[in-house]
Amino acid sequence: MNEKKLALVYMVAGMSSRFLPFAKVGPNDEELIKYSIRQAYPSGFDKIVFIVGEKTEKSFKEMFGGEINHTPIQYALQSYNPEERDRPWGTVDALISAKKKIDCPFVVCNGDDLYGENTFKMLANHLKHYDECATVGYKLGAVLPEAGDVTRGIFKKSIDSYVKKIVETSNISRQNLKDIGLSLNDLCSRNIFGLQPNIMGMLEERLEIFKSEHKGDRKAECLLPTEISNLIDKNQTKMKLYRVTEPWQDVTNPED
Repeated sequence: MNEKKLALVYMVAGMSSRFLPFAKVGPNDEELIKYSIRQAYPSGFDKIVFIVGEKTEKSFKEMFGGEINHTPIQYALQSYNPEERDRPWGTVDALISAKKKIDCPFVVCNGDDLYGENTFKMLANHLKHYDECATVGYKLGAVLPEAGDVTRGIFKKSIDSYVKKIVETSNISRQNLKDIGLSLNDLCSRNIFGLQPNIMGMLEERLEIFKSEHKGDRKAECLLPTEISNLIDKNQTKMKLYRVTEPWQDVTNPED
């Protein structure tokens, strides 16, 4: 039996001019995205897809061209009409922008996060052996600052460690955990998912419904964790939840 092909999909359309030229990270002072790819490379992805925006397309093509480490690179453009909207339609829209490029199981993640080598290996290994989706959870206590609050997607899981729901929760702090029914040991999303190609059609349908419901709203965004959760709730897909402990660095836009 031939081994499954795997794609690695990076959402980099939102890496605006604040991150260009790219932030330097890691022991070798590499560009942020190159360091992330080096973490992912041992997992054996067969191609990389960059979902770029109008502000990032040129920079990424100049940096990478058509391949890195002999792995082919493809580009998909997420665009929007600035006369009608203040921003694109969100991460589901970004992923659907790459629909024609994705014909195999794939891991999709943010270009401005560092996930760690084991996280990529865990999801790639799952996709190679199972015909279902997967994701990873991280202890909430590991991402809570001593002061201030954060917004995180909180996993509700079944006994057999499948995702039941992803609840986007705002204003989480160490001081209010009990009040909002959470604990330091709850698992939160790292915004990285191992998906099967058949989910693209379902997400595209969800996106069209979202656009219809928010017609005229210049800022509404259709978010991937929320729509995946909706598909799980409707029994349209299953998602295995793995726990990871290696460090996760989340580089965030200043206004967020």
